[in-house]
Amino acid sequence: MLPRLDPQELVAPLYQDYAKTLSLLNFTGDISTSYGARLAVATDNSIYQQLPQLVIHPRCQHDIQIITELASQDKFQEIKFSARGGGTGTNGQSLTPGIIVDLSKYMNRILEINVEENWVKVEAGVVKDQLNDFLRPHGFFFSPDLSTSNRATIGGMINTDASGQGSLVYGKTSDHVLGLTSVLANGEAISTAPMSVAHTVELATENTTLGRILKQVLATSVDKRDKILNKFPRLNRFLTGYDLEHVISDDLQTLDLSRLITGSEGSLAFVCEAKLNLTPISKAKTLINIKYDSFDSALRHSPTLVAANATSVETIDSKVLNLAKQDIVWHSVSELITDVEDKVMDGINIVEYNGESPEALAREIKLLTTQLDKDIVNETGVIGYQVTSDLASIDKLYAMRKKAVGLLGNTKGSQKPLAFAEDTAVPPENLADFIAEFRELLDSYQLHYGMFGHVDAGVLHVRPALDMCDPEQEVIMREISDKVVALTAKYGGLMWGEHGKGYRSEYSPEFFGEELFNELRKIKTVFDPLNKMNPGKICTPIESTEQLVSVDAVKRGTFDRQIPIEVKDSFKSALECNGNGLCFNYDANSPMCPSSKITRDRRHSPKGRAGLMREWLRLLENKGVDILSLEKNINGWSVKQLLNKVKNKLGKANQQDFSHEVMDAMSGCLACKACASQCPIKVDVPDFRARFLNVYHSRYFRPLKDHLVANVEQLAPIMAKAPNFVNLVLDNKLYENVSKATIGYVDTPLLSVPTLKIRTERNGFERFDLERFKALSAEQRAPYVLIVQDPFTSFYDAGVVEKLMQLIDKLGFKPVLVPFKPNGKPQHVKGFLTRFAKTAKNTADFLNQLHELAIPMIGMDASLALCYRDEYKQILGSERGDFTVLLAHEWLISMIDHNKLEIEQKLLEDNTDYQLFAHCTEKTALAGSEQEWVNIFNYFGLRLNKVSVGCCGMAGTYGHEHVNLANSKGLFELSWQPKLAKVKEEQVVVTGYSCRSQVKRLGHLKTKHPVEVLVASLA
Repeated sequence: MLPRLDPQELVAPLYQDYAKTLSLLNFTGDISTSYGARLAVATDNSIYQQLPQLVIHPRCQHDIQIITELASQDKFQEIKFSARGGGTGTNGQSLTPGIIVDLSKYMNRILEINVEENWVKVEAGVVKDQLNDFLRPHGFFFSPDLSTSNRATIGGMINTDASGQGSLVYGKTSDHVLGLTSVLANGEAISTAPMSVAHTVELATENTTLGRILKQVLATSVDKRDKILNKFPRLNRFLTGYDLEHVISDDLQTLDLSRLITGSEGSLAFVCEAKLNLTPISKAKTLINIKYDSFDSALRHSPTLVAANATSVETIDSKVLNLAKQDIVWHSVSELITDVEDKVMDGINIVEYNGESPEALAREIKLLTTQLDKDIVNETGVIGYQVTSDLASIDKLYAMRKKAVGLLGNTKGSQKPLAFAEDTAVPPENLADFIAEFRELLDSYQLHYGMFGHVDAGVLHVRPALDMCDPEQEVIMREISDKVVALTAKYGGLMWGEHGKGYRSEYSPEFFGEELFNELRKIKTVFDPLNKMNPGKICTPIESTEQLVSVDAVKRGTFDRQIPIEVKDSFKSALECNGNGLCFNYDANSPMCPSSKITRDRRHSPKGRAGLMREWLRLLENKGVDILSLEKNINGWSVKQLLNKVKNKLGKANQQDFSHEVMDAMSGCLACKACASQCPIKVDVPDFRARFLNVYHSRYFRPLKDHLVANVEQLAPIMAKAPNFVNLVLDNKLYENVSKATIGYVDTPLLSVPTLKIRTERNGFERFDLERFKALSAEQRAPYVLIVQDPFTSFYDAGVVEKLMQLIDKLGFKPVLVPFKPNGKPQHVKGFLTRFAKTAKNTADFLNQLHELAIPMIGMDASLALCYRDEYKQILGSERGDFTVLLAHEWLISMIDHNKLEIEQKLLEDNTDYQLFAHCTEKTALAGSEQEWVNIFNYFGLRLNKVSVGCCGMAGTYGHEHVNLANSKGLFELSWQPKLAKVKEEQVVVTGYSCRSQVKRLGHLKTKHPVEVLVASLA
C-alpha cells in the first residue's frame, strides 16, 4: 500500500518566524511555506537544484519594501533572498537556500507608454512577448531578443542583461534601460537614471545609503578606469556582472547606476519597475537560410555574412535541425528549409535584413545572393539557400530557432545535452578556430553535443550530452567546465557571454584579477553589506567570509539518481523534464498548459507537476516502496482496503502527507495533452497524472465526481433510453443544487432528443451487422464507412453524428453506425487504470474485428479518437492491434488526396467567412489538422479562416466540476470570448464537443461542427 510521505526538509524555525511575522504586517502578497511550492522553484533551466525556505509573491513595490525592512531587523539578519522572474536561467541565477521572491505572478503590469518620447514603463514581472504584443499597435518593440521570450520577464532580462539574436544592431538589455526603481536589502527604494558626474560627486558627500553607493562607484569607475578598459575584452557581449566599464560614460561626464544593477543577477537590489526605450518596428524583413555541407563550413562562412551588413546571423547545427524535424514545430517550417538534392545539409546560417521596404533591402539581398551563387559553384561549403520576405514565415523560422534550446533536451538515452559551458563569447573572427578546438575537447571525452547561436556576436551555445545521475560524469562536467574557461581566455573571450554567472561565479576572481574583483566586492558591500541579496552570486561583500557558489553545487541529478533506473524509464516523461519552461508560455492563444495560465502557479504546469512527481517517486524509494509492483497490485477493492482508507482519512498525521500536495497539482490538470506535443521534451502530464491518481486512491477515498465521470460511458446509454425524462430531471434547479452539493458537478449537459438511434433510422441508414459485412467481398465493402461512437457526440450532440453520416451519404458512400463501445478515456483521466485496461482491451478486440473488414472507421471526438492511438498503446502494448480510427477531417482529406472524393451535386453558393475554432487536443496532436480543414472547405468552395485560440476551459468534464468552475470560466474569458465577440454566430465552426458545449454554456451561442457546414453546402 502507498505509505504516508513526509517532506524531508522542513522550513527552518527562523524562516517560519519570519513568515508568521510578515503575515501580521500590511503585506498584500502571498506567502508559501508548503514543500510543493518550494520544490516548484527549486530548479530553473539549469542542472542545479536548491530548495528555498519560503516562496513569496509580492503584489507591489510596497510589499517588497515590507519584506526587506522586516528582514533588516536584528533577529532576521540571517534571512537571504533571491528575486525570480520566469525561471529561465541556465546557470541557477535565481536559486537560493533562502527566500524566493517571485515577481512574475502579480507584478506584471505595463504602467505607462509615451510614444512621443519613445519609452514605456513596466513592472519587473512583465513578460518580454507580453510587452511586445502591447507595443506592436504603436509601431514599436522592445528589441533585446532571447529564445525564452514567451516566458522570460523584463526583470529577469535586466538582472542578466539579456540579449540574443540581433545584438550587433540592437545591443543588450542595458542599452535600452532608461531608468530603474529598485528596493535595496535594507528596504530603501532608489530610482536610478543617467546623471551628471558633477551632481553625482555632490550626492556622494551625503551620509546616506545612496551617497555611500555613489562614492564607491565613482572611486571604482574613475580611479580604476584604465585597468577596467585593459582587462575586459572588446566584445559585443560585455557581460561582466557589475558593468564597471559602462556605468560611466566614455567622456566621464555621466554616471548611471542602472548599468550596475542591470546584469547584477539580483545581488544588489530588487528591480521593481523599469523605464525602457523603444525601437521602431521595421516595415520590411528578409531572411536568407543558407545551407552548408558541414557545421564548420557554416562557422567559417559567417564572417562573410557579418560583413554583408546583416541585422543578425544565427547558426544551427545538424543535430538541432534533426531534432526539430522530429518535433511538431517542423510542420510549420519544412517548406522554408528544404533539403538540397544529392547533398547532406549539416548546418544552416539564418541571415536577417531589416529595412523600410523590400525594395530598400533588394540591393543588399542581391549582393549576398550573388556571392552565395559563386560560393556554391566554388564548393566553399555552401550548398544552397532560400529567401523569404513573408513575415509569417519569418516568425515561424524564429519560433523553430527558439525552440532549439528545449529540443536538445529531447535526445534519446540517459545522456542529455546540458547547459553549463554553453554561452562562450569570443571575437567573431576567432569563432571557427575556437569551436574547432572546443569540438576536439568534447570529442576527446567521446561526447555528443548540439550547437547553435549568434555567430555575428561570436556567441555559440554548445551543450555536451552528459548523465548527471552518474557521479563520474558529474566529474567530467567539472573538468570540461574548467577547460572551457581556459579555452575562452586563449581566444580572447568570455566564459559567460550571454547567460550570466550564477553557479559559475567561482570563476569570477580568475577572470577579473584580484584588484578588480575586490572593486566588485566593494560595490556589493555598499549595496548589500550583510550579503542578503542572492548571496554567493558574482561576488561577496569585501569583509565577508562567505563563499561564492560553485560549479560543484548540488544538482538535480543528485536527487534523480536515488530513483531506480527502471522507475525512471517507466516515468520517463516526468523524469526527463529539463526545466526549459516552455509550459510557462504567457500567450493566452497558445494551447500550452491552460492550468498554468489561469493559476499563474508554477506547480500547476507540466514543469511543476513533473518536479513534484520526481520528488514523490524519490520519497517512495526512500521509504522502500517498489512503485512498479505497487501499481500492478491495485485491483478492485476489499473490506481491508476500505477500512484502511477510513483510517487514513481520520489520521491527523496523514494530513501532512506530501502526496496531498502532488494530488492538488495533478487535480488542476485539464488532461488536454497539449504538453505531450507542445513541450520539446514531450512531458506527458495526463499519462503520469493518471498513474499517480491510481496509486493515490489506493490509500485515500475518491470524490463522488470521479466515480460519476468514470462511469459516464456506462450511464449515458442507459439514460438515452428515456432522454426526455432524464432531461426533465437534469434541467431542474433542485437537481443542480443537489448535484453541486453532493457530487460537485454543475451545469450537467442534456441528452440529445431525438436520440442518435432514431436519427439514423429516420435517415434510412443501413444497420450494422458484423456477420453480413464479413460475408461481403472487398469490392462490395468499398463504399462503406463505419462510424465509431463516443459518449459525448453520440448521446449529447447526436445531430453532429447525423450530419456526418448525411455528408458521407451525399458524397456517394454508405455510412454505418457501429454499436457503442466505451472508449475508457474518462476512466483514464480519473486514474481508474485497472478498469481502463479492461475497457481498452474489450474495445480494442472489437475494433480489430472491424479492422479486418478493411472499411474506414471514423470517430467524431478528437480526445477519444486519439485515445485509441496513445493511451491504448501505452496500456495494451502489442495487444492493442492495428486498427485505426480516423477523425472526420483525416478521412475527408485522404479521399481528396487520393482523388476518391468527387462532388457530383451542385454546390450551394455560400459566401460566409467561416472561422475555425479548433479543439486543443486535435490541433496539438495533429499539427496539420487546422490547415486540412481549410483545404477541405476550399475543395467544397467554402472559405475557412483559422482562429488562434488557447483552451476553451471545458476539456471533457473539467468545466463541469464545481471545484474547477472559476478556472473554466476564466480560461474561456482569456482567449475564446474575445475572439468570439469579433465574429457572427453563423460564422463560427468548432471541432470539439467540449468546446461547443462551453461556447453554448458561457457564450450563449449555438455553434456548428465543420461537417454541418459541409453537408449544408451540398444540394
